[in-house]
Amino acid sequence: MQLKNRVSLFSNYTVITIVGLLFLLPFLYTLYTSFVSMQDVNKLAGISHWSFKNYKIFFTNDAYNVPKWLFNTVIMTGIVILGNLIINPMAGFALAKLDFAGSKVIYWIVVATMMVPYHMILIPVYVNMAQLGWLNTFAGLTVPFLYQCMYIFMLRQFFITVPNEFIEAARLDGLTKMGAFWRIVYPLAKSSLITMSILAFAGTWNSYLIPSTLTNIPDMYVLVVGLNSVKDMMFENTPLIMAGVVLTTLPILIFFFFFQRQYIEGISSSGVKG
Repeated sequence: MQLKNRVSLFSNYTVITIVGLLFLLPFLYTLYTSFVSMQDVNKLAGISHWSFKNYKIFFTNDAYNVPKWLFNTVIMTGIVILGNLIINPMAGFALAKLDFAGSKVIYWIVVATMMVPYHMILIPVYVNMAQLGWLNTFAGLTVPFLYQCMYIFMLRQFFITVPNEFIEAARLDGLTKMGAFWRIVYPLAKSSLITMSILAFAGTWNSYLIPSTLTNIPDMYVLVVGLNSVKDMMFENTPLIMAGVVLTTLPILIFFFFFQRQYIEGISSSGVKG
């Protein structure tokens, strides 16, 4: 029986490893291509042929301003994640633990909103941003996305599982409802918050549709939008384009690598309940 379990475990790990390598191959090809010259594309070049030349060109070419695009992306992503870490948990807690008039209606509005593709409301959002004078500004790129209905729903499902006794005990110790939330309940949601942060980071960092719609000034481009403009100018320079792809992909992989355990725990603890 023990031998059978070992064989089964070995088979499972073998399959997982093979599938993982299949998913990893495209990124490895992109990474390799970003280090070689155009003449070595789709060839197996030795390490002596590898260099950071494409990255240097990508950052120093006067035809485009990659450092500025990277700065814009970092600022936009940081503001959106910070807003989501504040607003979504508060909304999820209110819907899970506070009994107020219209809470059920608001909950179902949140659920219904999750089913509406963002493409359908893109034009109204653009009109609103134009009326506010927020086109080509960080406010336009961040304020509409400081909360996400999907994350509110996810956090509500977690907060439902938090025993009411924790909150009642905090209230007996003199904390207000908001005090109980921030000091007792919020820390308990660490795994769910990290899961939300990873998803928000990936979605915001790689966002193209929204930034390309709300900005038309090169100095306000984010990295993905700017990379698309570089692709139009340097379409035939594959290594240079691949260097840009690595720059947009690597931060997400690093972010996920450091928080993968909490991500899995957050997914497990935020299932649909109640």
